[in-house]
Amino acid sequence: MDKEKIKKYWFDFLKDKNPLDYPLGDITLFGGDDPDTLAQLVYKGTKTATTSSYALYEPTEYMPQVGDYNIILDGQENPLCITKTLVTEVVPFNQVSAEHAYHEGEDSRTLEEWRKVHEHFFREEYKEFGQEFTFDMPCLCEVFERIY
Repeated sequence: MDKEKIKKYWFDFLKDKNPLDYPLGDITLFGGDDPDTLAQLVYKGTKTATTSSYALYEPTEYMPQVGDYNIILDGQENPLCITKTLVTEVVPFNQVSAEHAYHEGEDSRTLEEWRKVHEHFFREEYKEFGQEFTFDMPCLCEVFERIY
């Protein structure tokens, strides 16, 4: 990851804003099999939501919050765009809404497809941490907009 390239991208974004010194936004490289495709969906405005495992955040790890800026990286870890977080909420996996699944912008955009893909992803992620996936595991659902 070329942190200098990412910082330059961030400061180019800030030139279009007021002269306040914003802290460097969170850097996001999507997980899964094809992070480049997910990043491109964000860039195109199709993907305006994401979901992560709330329980697997480390105590010292930053938890996304409303108003955050996120630098979205493509599959080669180059900055592609910047998003702003609009909504965050913790929801059990089995209660994630069809609306949220649609806004994730992936595959058929249905809740059924979202559950299938995310169950597989979370099962693998939990296994890496020596834990077991459950259908009531807490998910951090985040909604954002591409702003740059």
